[in-house]
Amino acid sequence: MPPRALWKGQLRLSLVSIPVELFSATRSGANVSFRQIHEPSGKPVHYEKVVDGIGPVDTDDIVKGYEYESGKYVLLEPKEVDSIKLETKKTLELVQFVGACDISPIYFDKPYYLVPTDDLAEDAYRVVRDALRASAKVGLGQLTLRGREYLVAVKPCGDGLLLETLRYADELRKADPLFSGLSGKKADKDLLDVATALIDRKTAPFDAAVFKDNYTAALTDLVKRKMKGKAARVSVDEDERPSSGGDNVVDLMSALKKSLESSGKKPPAKPASAARRRKSA
Repeated sequence: MPPRALWKGQLRLSLVSIPVELFSATRSGANVSFRQIHEPSGKPVHYEKVVDGIGPVDTDDIVKGYEYESGKYVLLEPKEVDSIKLETKKTLELVQFVGACDISPIYFDKPYYLVPTDDLAEDAYRVVRDALRASAKVGLGQLTLRGREYLVAVKPCGDGLLLETLRYADELRKADPLFSGLSGKKADKDLLDVATALIDRKTAPFDAAVFKDNYTAALTDLVKRKMKGKAARVSVDEDERPSSGGDNVVDLMSALKKSLESSGKKPPAKPASAARRRKSA
């Protein structure tokens, strides 16, 4: 079945409005999902909405409530929530443009595909796409989706446009309290040279298809084996086995050099020390 549009509206650039639809760019079905089962009966566990002292309640009797003090709530009817008029419910206006690399990755949340609704919308859609690509810019705007107004970024993606929801500034924790205990001391030059050479050796164009979800594959295999009546096997790689004790201190330089050698490149030659140079002189 074709995917269902999550939002339909207008992509607006100044006086130009383009009818568009929004589709999720991710698939939830790619992961293994589980149900909670009551082991004695083998039946799935269901959840009921209950109220203390009353028991199960009807869904029609449930409204949204905001707790302004402990145990005290302001109640909101669905029609009251729906009555909030936001232009971003039906219109995504690109109000600002920034460099494609100016947004820190920490702000990005979830990707969506933004698609023109019909052939008539394609001409204007292509203009916006190509203009963003030519200027190496990302368009910013706000969009109401699933009862929440999101900050979003729109950028070219192949022949189309990719929309990514962004986190607001107040949703992010400040890093300073976590990093404040780290020393500002620079890394040892020799260690840095070897580590840099290792990174250079392992550098390649990004291709997500190269990486596989090994945990999901193992879970799938486990389920298939159980369905066939075979005993489940749990294996632990030798490298992942817990240490039996002894010296846990790792020679960092030795480990880096071995890593570099195993990748097929010799470590950079260590320059002669000042003492050796004075001795030879």
